[in-house]
Amino acid sequence: MKHLSEYRDLEATRQVIGLIEKSATRPWKIMEICGGQTHSLVRNGILELLPENIQMIHGPGCPVCVTPVELIDRAVALMERGAVLCSFGDMIRVPGSRGSLLEAKSRGGDLRVLYSPLEAVKIARTNPDREVVFFAVGFETTAPANALSVLQARKESLSNYSILVSHVLVPPAMEGILDDPFCAIDAFLGAGHVCAIMGYWQYHPIAERFKVPIVVTGFEPLDLVQGIYRAVLQLEKGEHRVENQYARAVTEAGNQAAQQVIADVFEVADRNWRGIGKIPASGYALSNRYRAFDAEHKFDLAGEPGTPETGCMAGAILKGQQKPRECPHFATTCNPRNPLGAPMVSSEGACAAYYHFAHNP
Repeated sequence: MKHLSEYRDLEATRQVIGLIEKSATRPWKIMEICGGQTHSLVRNGILELLPENIQMIHGPGCPVCVTPVELIDRAVALMERGAVLCSFGDMIRVPGSRGSLLEAKSRGGDLRVLYSPLEAVKIARTNPDREVVFFAVGFETTAPANALSVLQARKESLSNYSILVSHVLVPPAMEGILDDPFCAIDAFLGAGHVCAIMGYWQYHPIAERFKVPIVVTGFEPLDLVQGIYRAVLQLEKGEHRVENQYARAVTEAGNQAAQQVIADVFEVADRNWRGIGKIPASGYALSNRYRAFDAEHKFDLAGEPGTPETGCMAGAILKGQQKPRECPHFATTCNPRNPLGAPMVSSEGACAAYYHFAHNP
């Protein structure tokens, strides 16, 4: 297949779903890691088309959703101190204990919504009298571009540029989920865009240790049902290996040039995940050689603690223990105009997917 439209072919998708129905002799629970995959499953009605014995569990692969409250609060604190805070648009309405970035802007803060961290470097270059901070949020996918912005700022000797790092990693999150004694996940759909950068060599030890199939999958309807079908075939045979459905974009080794940039600028560190807690070695932090560009160090933000939101089931939803509709606040007191937690406001959040595509007011 060469064209994107072919991966959206409804008849081909239904044919693969028919193969899943014929192959699945037992109930299986399969977790899709990425929030983009969750949105595609919900938006295209795939959850309703799958046989009843195949249950999709929505995982923590929404970087906005897992950004902890304290980092939102620290970004707000930077705006209150007069810094220019640059961010991708999907972060600006996520609630912290001191309000969202957008609310901080309404109080006089300087918030710039950008499409690339290199735009933030340009703002720093043209405003040498202002401190400019880019809110570096994301999984491994966005890490290369954020790292390059630091390299560019260093090249230009821009002492007024820094990044507030909130990078998290997929493999440790999967291990954390599987280590939970209450985990009932039988297989995973791997996040295709993360694997396009990092490859899938890191997943072999996970599949072997926990005896779970992992199928790296794209985001279109046919991608997803093919990934589910491959996972079911392994489960039915008692196999547990890593497969690559997304071969048009992913190789086992990944993008080694991007990996080298990440390794140069970042180091692996413990990270706090919103609603989940601290997962060891599950994120990136700026390495010591680039500490001058670390906003937390530069502005001494350690004294800006966050308070978790109350009434939000984000943790249970991100770990796949609950579905959005099971939250008593879903679509009532919690909605996109008044989100209690990040999964309702993020473009990749499970609650937002259910609200927009599977909710009948």
